[in-house]
Amino acid sequence: MNFKKEKDKSNEFKKMDETKSQSEELGNNQKLEENNLDDQDKIVFDEKLKSIEQELENYKDRFLRKAAEFENYKRRTENDQFNLINYAAESFIIKLLPIVDDFERSMEHIDDIDNNKAVKEGIKLVYEKLLRLLNEHGVKKMQTKGEPFSVDFHDALMQRKDDSVPPHTVLEEVESGYLYRDKVIRHAKVIVSEESSDDNQISGEDSSDTSSENEN
Repeated sequence: MNFKKEKDKSNEFKKMDETKSQSEELGNNQKLEENNLDDQDKIVFDEKLKSIEQELENYKDRFLRKAAEFENYKRRTENDQFNLINYAAESFIIKLLPIVDDFERSMEHIDDIDNNKAVKEGIKLVYEKLLRLLNEHGVKKMQTKGEPFSVDFHDALMQRKDDSVPPHTVLEEVESGYLYRDKVIRHAKVIVSEESSDDNQISGEDSSDTSSENEN
């Protein structure tokens, strides 16, 4: 009987040990699963963080682009406003210039007309007053006669031989040119001196010498 009891106790201890082992194994498995879940959560968190950082960088880049575009737009707008204010009367002045031309043509032949001296003086006064008015508004008449020809200010209608001046010198002004502030609003129509025969001969000799050197 005692032997049987001891055997039964031994079996009970054995079962308890097995149950304990199973519990410990189950606990270890749970901890392992928890650690795996923590690692997965960390990976997901890192991926989301990278995604947010990338999105933030994209927004930053877009913001900088928009800021640069706005700065360029602001600069263009300021420049347009400056031109609008500074040259606001340009179209009016251009329309006014033919009147000045008519005065000039009249004054060229005024001495040929038998008329009252007061009329002649009156026309001159109106002309001078009109030029002063234009000058007060930033319009200046170009001084072209005797000046070197420049495409920036002159429009050559023809060339004429004149050995008394250097080649490409303005000999005669057919129609006056005008500046509005620092801008040419009408080029002067002029007659320009052509190259003299001596200059052409020298130019031809230079060309011949150059050709000979190239052949050698």
